[in-house]
Amino acid sequence: MWERIEQLVPKRERRFRYPGRLPVPDRRVLCGIMYVLHIDIQWEHLPKQLSFGSDMTCWHRLRDWNEAGVCQRLHEVLLTELHTASRLDWPHASSAPPTSGP
Repeated sequence: MWERIEQLVPKRERRFRYPGRLPVPDRRVLCGIMYVLHIDIQWEHLPKQLSFGSDMTCWHRLRDWNEAGVCQRLHEVLLTELHTASRLDWPHASSAPPTSGP
């Protein structure tokens, strides 16, 4: 599944002048994001010993990916995968934003 997700994530160019630390791999950051969302904890409670990257790294990457449309495309890919595997309950799945009003 990671191979499908990896194609959606924009590539970051490595800085050669003052490169700083190597960035945390996208796959580990995604695991950190999923951990926070699944366990339903605040970002600052993301355990450092799990090596997902810092809370701010995960939060910034999620923000950047969301702005780049990655989250929407990932949602669509997951819906397609689940539908193909006949594991999707369509009345409870949607890629459209909720409507406002009563």
